[in-house]
Amino acid sequence: MTDRESTRGGLVRRGGRLLGATAMGLCVAGWMAGVATAQTFRFSSFEVQGNGRIDTASVLAQLGVVPGEAISAGRLNDGVQRLQNSGLFQSVEVVPQGNRLLVIVEEAATISRIAIEGNARLGDDALLPVVGSQVRRVYDPRQAERDAAAIAQAYAASGRLSATVVPKIIRRGDNRVDLVFEVAEGRVTEVERISFVGNRAYSDRRLRRALETKQAGIFRAIIAADTFVAERIAFDLQLLRDFYQSRGYIDFQVLSATPELVPSRDAYFLTIRIQEGQQYRFNRITTSSDLAVIDASAYGAEVRVRPGDIYSPQAIERSIRRLELLATRQGLDFIRVVPQITRNEASQTLDVDFVVERGDRVFVERIDIEGNATTLDRVIRRQFRTVEGDPFNPREIRAAAERIEALGYFSATDVEARQGTTPDSVIVDVDVEEQPTGSLGFGLNYSAETGAGISFSFAERNFLGRGQSVDLDVNLGGEDATGSISFVEPAFLNRDLALSFSLFYTETDRDGQNFSAKDLGLRTGLTFPVGTDSRLGLFYNISESELTANPGLNPAELSPILFRDAGEPNLTSSVGYNFSYSTIGSGLDPTRGIRLRFGQEFAGLGGDEKFVRTTLSVAGERAVRNEEITLRAALDLGVLTSLDDTVSARGNRFFNTGSNIRGFRSGGIGPRDTSSSLRDNDPLGGNRYAFARMEALFPIGLIPEEYGISGAVFLDAGSVWGLDDVDGGSSGTDGQELVDDGFYLNSAVGFSILWDTQIGPLRFNFSDALRARDFDRTQSFDLTIQTRF
Repeated sequence: MTDRESTRGGLVRRGGRLLGATAMGLCVAGWMAGVATAQTFRFSSFEVQGNGRIDTASVLAQLGVVPGEAISAGRLNDGVQRLQNSGLFQSVEVVPQGNRLLVIVEEAATISRIAIEGNARLGDDALLPVVGSQVRRVYDPRQAERDAAAIAQAYAASGRLSATVVPKIIRRGDNRVDLVFEVAEGRVTEVERISFVGNRAYSDRRLRRALETKQAGIFRAIIAADTFVAERIAFDLQLLRDFYQSRGYIDFQVLSATPELVPSRDAYFLTIRIQEGQQYRFNRITTSSDLAVIDASAYGAEVRVRPGDIYSPQAIERSIRRLELLATRQGLDFIRVVPQITRNEASQTLDVDFVVERGDRVFVERIDIEGNATTLDRVIRRQFRTVEGDPFNPREIRAAAERIEALGYFSATDVEARQGTTPDSVIVDVDVEEQPTGSLGFGLNYSAETGAGISFSFAERNFLGRGQSVDLDVNLGGEDATGSISFVEPAFLNRDLALSFSLFYTETDRDGQNFSAKDLGLRTGLTFPVGTDSRLGLFYNISESELTANPGLNPAELSPILFRDAGEPNLTSSVGYNFSYSTIGSGLDPTRGIRLRFGQEFAGLGGDEKFVRTTLSVAGERAVRNEEITLRAALDLGVLTSLDDTVSARGNRFFNTGSNIRGFRSGGIGPRDTSSSLRDNDPLGGNRYAFARMEALFPIGLIPEEYGISGAVFLDAGSVWGLDDVDGGSSGTDGQELVDDGFYLNSAVGFSILWDTQIGPLRFNFSDALRARDFDRTQSFDLTIQTRF
């Protein structure tokens, strides 16, 4: 292979002769010394030697000489400089021969190929765009050096500050060269430690959880968040400010953020000095207005903050939005709400007066959208509650920007208002940058109950740029097989109305059970908001369930209750509604929240089943001890009521799962036909259920939080009970019922290890059943793994 020549310093040695700017300077200086006494020169003829690609006329034009025209030594020297600075020549030499001027040039080589070698972490598609040198253009050593610096900067942006790049050339025939950038990537420059100085209310562990940057842990090879990126530090500091201010620390300051590079240049120690200040709470909350059309008491009723609540800018903002929305509903335009905050230093409280006043008469002239190469304009426009011609509300524009960003379709969102074509109008500019919204996954999963399996998934959150969602999931293996495909149109009829369709299939044939089950169904529905944190959904569902006795079993030994349902497919056609309300993760207080779900399903619009199914779920969580511990509690209730003297089918009854009550297998509690002499006596399910779960999540002190490992203790209790048929149409021995379908409170206690890894969440549950009947199915250990590639 041809030897490579370094381009460092902008010089190339070849055949013992030094070429480049230095050679040109010696040639011109030597000639000028010989003619120092001359004032002007006249040349009647010229000869150019060494030029192949560049014609003689172009050389002489750049030199600035004309036959018979007087030219000074200074002008001739300037011409030589122009030739050399054009980048077309490696050397330029002028030799006077009486009335004849000889110009000897050596043309610069052209680039036949550009290659990058040694790059494993960053591909050519990421690095070649930053290279300014071009194929079939003249090779310039100075540009090659700039390109090497640009490549090194790309590596620095990805966290590899120790990466080095050396440009080299390989000479080919016909004065051509290959330009090769040899890369030594080095190690990732990680954030080895993040420490805080000045924090009293919250520990370093809790504050690190609020940052985007993480400390390097055992997954440092695949976790990008522990890579040091200077631009991310500013974002982290803003997250830190938001964290404290949302918890009432209005005087919080970041005094300094000092990254210290270790001598090996492969890690940083980041030290953040802060000043927390004091925590403030709301005290006196009032609403006032000088406008005659405003009823201050009615507006005050819309304010949701109360005296004693911890101060939060989000709470103020939400109240302002509610008040301005009330004004809009009353047909009042250009109404603005300005919070007047009075600080009470002694009591560390804040008095807030929401002043309702008349704002400037400014209208929205138009909304301009740029940067959306895939997403349709209408998907972005429907995030605005304001359209062209409406009164301009800066707060609503900011809210629209937040909604656009929350879509997840764009990596960057910039929404700004500028002066319109008239003094009383504004133009809203929306500039977005698209990002991938689809995913294709192949995964492995495992649970102690169902065994190992494989999964395939496809998801697109912005289908064809229309803002629609398409999801496909297939799970095979273990003892279950499931598949589903769903489609969601979030703005049906251009309203905040989500239209959904889903098709699902499940098949269960678990070891130890005498029956296998298949379910196939179609569900469609509409969901819309009924409040700030609540939504209501209406749906229609049609499904077919089939229960089959496993081959080779004697029907006489099977449960008569289940055998009655086996064989013929069972069709269910139903309508229903679901109401949900949640402030977990989005409420006024970030340390607590509740979630409420209530739904009813009415079957009997055709099909074989007639029933009313009612379910209720209430859950809450709260962070305590400076948010080091999270307490969670949940209560789930359900009732299935059969109509018209029908008997509930197994496919519509309730069963417990491993998440309902830990310490028991799925279907492990509730009525069970013990008269069956085969294996584990299949669970029958029940028409009622009640589950209560309580747990506390906490950090494990000896394990650094960047490893993503935490602990939990839990107490679960619950029951599945109630059947329409307890004997399958026959009586048990001596007239006794075959099945005990009464209420029995099962319970279990245990602890968990949670491991939040980049390859999937893992949860290890270790439990012990406190109350269980002899025929209940318990389990002391459960492991859930899901990994996607």
